[in-house]
Amino acid sequence: MFVFFCSEVVFINNITIENLVTKLDKYNIDEINIIKKAYEYANILHEGQIRQSGEPYIIHPLNVAYILTELHADCDTICAGLLHDTLEDTNITKEDIAHDFNQSIANLVDGVTKLSKMNFSTKEEQNLANTRKIITGITEDVRIIIIKLADRLHNMRTLQFKSEFKQKENSIETMEIFVPLAYYIGAYRIKSELEDLSLKYLKPEKYKAIEEVKMIIEEESSKCLNEMLLKIQYLLTNKNIPNEIKIRTKNIYGIYKRLNEGHKISDIHDLHSLKIMVDEIDNCYITLGIIHKQYHPINNKFKDYICNPKTNMYRSLHTTVFGPDDRLVQTQIRTFDMDMVASFGLTAYWNINKDNARESMQEALKTKYQFFESLVEMDSMFGDNQQFVNQVKNELFSDKVYVYTTKGDIIELPKGSTPIDFAYKIDSNIGNKMIGVFINDEYAPIDYVLKNKDRVRIITDELSFGPREDWIEKAHTSYAKKKIKEFNNG
Repeated sequence: MFVFFCSEVVFINNITIENLVTKLDKYNIDEINIIKKAYEYANILHEGQIRQSGEPYIIHPLNVAYILTELHADCDTICAGLLHDTLEDTNITKEDIAHDFNQSIANLVDGVTKLSKMNFSTKEEQNLANTRKIITGITEDVRIIIIKLADRLHNMRTLQFKSEFKQKENSIETMEIFVPLAYYIGAYRIKSELEDLSLKYLKPEKYKAIEEVKMIIEEESSKCLNEMLLKIQYLLTNKNIPNEIKIRTKNIYGIYKRLNEGHKISDIHDLHSLKIMVDEIDNCYITLGIIHKQYHPINNKFKDYICNPKTNMYRSLHTTVFGPDDRLVQTQIRTFDMDMVASFGLTAYWNINKDNARESMQEALKTKYQFFESLVEMDSMFGDNQQFVNQVKNELFSDKVYVYTTKGDIIELPKGSTPIDFAYKIDSNIGNKMIGVFINDEYAPIDYVLKNKDRVRIITDELSFGPREDWIEKAHTSYAKKKIKEFNNG
């Protein structure tokens, strides 16, 4: 019997240090003693503190550490997860942690610690400063964000002990800040669970209704999907292609979002998916041919994210086919390493590149993830915390459009962007020398609003007088507006 899953992050009640050690035994046995020391350290510091659930406070950092072990986090990250509330809630200092452990752990704990209210005149100012600290933490060390995501995930799992007002407030913040951050680093499992937990408190009736429908659909489609799974498995094994196949259904929030856009359940082509993992890229394409030979594909539902990865480095082949019983089934075909990245995003480096994971994650962020450069730029542009947070929400954490360069590269821009924004995203010199634009091989005005899958070709002239001042109103992104102002004031 094959099991459906939506969120793949394991949720165990009453986590103990023994549970944590059992997890660590599987991948990091050499550093268990250091992690045990961090647990004992936190346990003593939090002694007498109680959560709103009535549990001893240490249960929370234990759960955060456990979530981090599911990602195969390194020793410093797990220790920081255990100690993440000590600077805020106890008398210990950053210097104490550096002395008793190491500077890396101290920096991580400091990175996830809220700024003291003593430094602000109002609660709102403190909240904005802390939100900025959370968001920009990724530029210093991506592990700060990973710990914050684990922290938020456990807090959302235990949100039933908060007041209704706090439940909704935390859920809104989760959707506005933590879900986009999880998406940007590719942590899909955490992202999906945070979405579902937020919806549960923001729209409880709709959540329950969709949950019930989802359970019925999973039961009704079980036979069909298992039949497909066994058949594809048999065909791949006959071709000597190492494989593993899992069944998944779309998460509750994903279904809610589609229904909210006016779709019917039967219209959701990726409601059911088979995740097919094979050993190498060539076998991904061979597998695609085997599936298309067996099941008729829907031509406009094929995506090659291997040749054209998503901007958060997700890679896979997607094809939707007509399965048994006239059901539409999406198949996602990828290598085992791609599946690790698809599930865990940047954190997959803890498995893929164990000896140099932190450096690999940070380097990948700087060189492969388009949002990183935009975030650094915004941080330098806006000294005011409110302006910064608003700009991040409006540009980075809002709906996106994905357009192509003439070379086929995918460029991510906020919805509402124009060719001006595209040109400056590519290079400020291209923006400054732009004299025209072709969209899908047709001439278009420079204030044309870009749409998904547009192919954009910027026409430049070395003798151009540069961007006109009225381009500031026609540009959408803060970076483009800044560069136009700099040129005209220069």
